[in-house]
Amino acid sequence: MTIRIETALIDAKIATPCLVLDREQVAKNYRNFCHKMDGIDIFYAVKANPHIDILSLLAAEGAYFDCASFQEITLVLAAGSHPSNICFGSTLKKATDIADAYKVGVRYFTFDAREELQKIADHAPESNVCCRILTNDFGTGAQWPLSRKFGCDENMAVDLMSEAVELGLIPSGISFHVGSQQTEPTAWQAPIAQLSRIFRKLADLGIALDTINIGGGFPTTFGDNAVPDISIYASVIKAALNVHFGDKMPRVIAEPGRALVGDAGIIVSEVVLVSQKSSNDTQRWVYLDVGRFHGLAETEGEAIRYRLTVPERQNSASTPAIIAGPTCDSVDTLYERNPVEMPVDLKAGDIVLVHDTGAYTATYSSVGFNGLSPLRVCLVEDINQMKFPKLQAI
Repeated sequence: MTIRIETALIDAKIATPCLVLDREQVAKNYRNFCHKMDGIDIFYAVKANPHIDILSLLAAEGAYFDCASFQEITLVLAAGSHPSNICFGSTLKKATDIADAYKVGVRYFTFDAREELQKIADHAPESNVCCRILTNDFGTGAQWPLSRKFGCDENMAVDLMSEAVELGLIPSGISFHVGSQQTEPTAWQAPIAQLSRIFRKLADLGIALDTINIGGGFPTTFGDNAVPDISIYASVIKAALNVHFGDKMPRVIAEPGRALVGDAGIIVSEVVLVSQKSSNDTQRWVYLDVGRFHGLAETEGEAIRYRLTVPERQNSASTPAIIAGPTCDSVDTLYERNPVEMPVDLKAGDIVLVHDTGAYTATYSSVGFNGLSPLRVCLVEDINQMKFPKLQAI
């Protein structure tokens, strides 16, 4: 939660919808994460929010970066980071993107398949490679769980890392991911045990790995759904690492995204319409000018439940309302199965704040669906420059 944004919005009149970001909150989150995860290198997951000012701040703080594309690599370099601080973490890379990353100095690549490994060998010779494994529970406990799309099993990981040596690459480490918005700290225990088995098998083959990548998934708080403090995650993860690696601890890296930027943003939206479906219907529908196609994609299946507030009607009574976006697509319905408490006197033109939307919103926003512009983004200090557009007379 960022009080700076809410305070700045009291007298501001800005064009909606707009995501307002607070860099001070990002810096606070990063320093807190580093302190509690002491001894673990932090690679920011750029996909969470690639705003150049956030990347510049984190680069200045000394962060490393997990990039999912060459375009993200370009952004990180423009923000002042060095290629040696970048991991090309996607396991799905075009050969041209691998080659381009190699040309600008990136030497750390992730893979999970034989063909991907060959592409890296062909276009990024002598680079360090990290093999992503498939976790056994597929992200149990995650509010935005993963599937079998990424990773390979333990035996294949051993085979592929052995082949990496034959291809002239440097087998560096093993990675995994326990699912996004992971609310169960113990979710890291089993994958760490998996990693230790792979390390031992490869050591028996004369291959010494030097890095453990415990991935991301670290959560932020949405509304009343409190999550464990990052210190709890750190305690559980470090205990598991000590059990399985002891005094032979390799380098450990983590890839937080949402945990660093999630609570550093608020989407400012406007009510477009409040309606019922019949004259005696007590169920209200509230349509906002922001929805699934403006960045709130993670409301799919009502997986992520953002907190909504109406600053000008804080003292009004409330009743549950279905929340939907402004487009002509029926899928643009955010919360229907579990309606949201909204003021009974809510009407078109009211401003609604969608809290904790600093991660995975602007990057999910579509370009031009229904002719609507992508989600605007501004920093809290620039808020007064995001004025309402003047209405043109017809």
